[in-house]
Amino acid sequence: MATVRYDEATRIFPKAERAAVDGLTLDIADGEFLVLVGPSGCGKSTSLRMLAGLEDVDSGSVWIGDRDVTDLPPKLRDVAMVFQNYALYPHMTVAENIGFALKLAHVPKAEIRNRVAEAAKMLDLEEYLGRKPRALSGGQRQRVAMGRAIVRQPHVFLLDEPLSNLDAKLRVQTRTQIASLQRRLGVTTVYVTHDQVEAMTMGDRVAVLDRGKLQQVDKPRVLFTHPANMFVAGFIGSPAMNLQEVPVTDGRAQFNGYEVPLPREAAGKVNGRVVLGFRPESLEVVNGTETGIEVTVQAVEELGADAYVYASLNDTELVKKPDIIARIDPAAVPDKGSRIKLKIRPDRVHLFAAGTGERLEAS
Repeated sequence: MATVRYDEATRIFPKAERAAVDGLTLDIADGEFLVLVGPSGCGKSTSLRMLAGLEDVDSGSVWIGDRDVTDLPPKLRDVAMVFQNYALYPHMTVAENIGFALKLAHVPKAEIRNRVAEAAKMLDLEEYLGRKPRALSGGQRQRVAMGRAIVRQPHVFLLDEPLSNLDAKLRVQTRTQIASLQRRLGVTTVYVTHDQVEAMTMGDRVAVLDRGKLQQVDKPRVLFTHPANMFVAGFIGSPAMNLQEVPVTDGRAQFNGYEVPLPREAAGKVNGRVVLGFRPESLEVVNGTETGIEVTVQAVEELGADAYVYASLNDTELVKKPDIIARIDPAAVPDKGSRIKLKIRPDRVHLFAAGTGERLEAS
């Protein structure tokens, strides 16, 4: 096992207008499960490939343990990578696929058999060892790819969106298996995904990237409750956080006739306007004469235990995205096109600077 460190690591592809990875500085502890997450093109897979030695580092450095591996070829880095498409050899059996890297390394046959059997037992693949990949399901192929990485006993596991080819139900099941397996093995693991639900449920810590830059790295709960900026606030959470830029008067945010008092410390940092952030579950429907934000219900998602209202601040149809998303009582779902009033829980409000998008610390 080993620590991993990116030290101002930068990758710029030829003819690119900006760096794919821009000055990434990140420390990963020994045995930690760290998830790199972000939208397509944010640099997460490139960051992983820089660690694997599959992409050059144009400036800065990458360390595994106490070794600077920036210029080392992949085979000398002692990492094992699981790819999105699994990259199994179709003419080999499951056992041959799992043990192939050991065969190339001239490991004795008896030891290969023992390691393959141990990995197969761990991954519930014992009855499939004689089969070819074409006879396996997607989830079984993914486990074979994991087994091939496990038998190498590397210092670091690298996983590049390994669940993206699986159906939704199998993804939920397999992500639990991977997280449990990593805890059992205790191997430092860097996992790349675009799915923030995967990131939040699997990682010890989550690093959020956007346009090649690290936005925030912390425990999943901290990212949810204290996002560092508007990008993290809007990316983490499903459905996303509501974000509205509003004027501030006398220490109160003015939102469509609804006033939100600002903490004194935060009010002092606001220059006329502020971005108000509030999650769907921070809203509640109010009735009668009670003050609230009046919205028009444009769509409703009923999910059994939960229901979500997608609403606009006026009577027009939604074009690109709703003005407000609210979680509501599934037993009292409003009709599409109806007008309702929503109240924001003041203890659940997030505040961001209108100019920079950075979190106002008092929020």
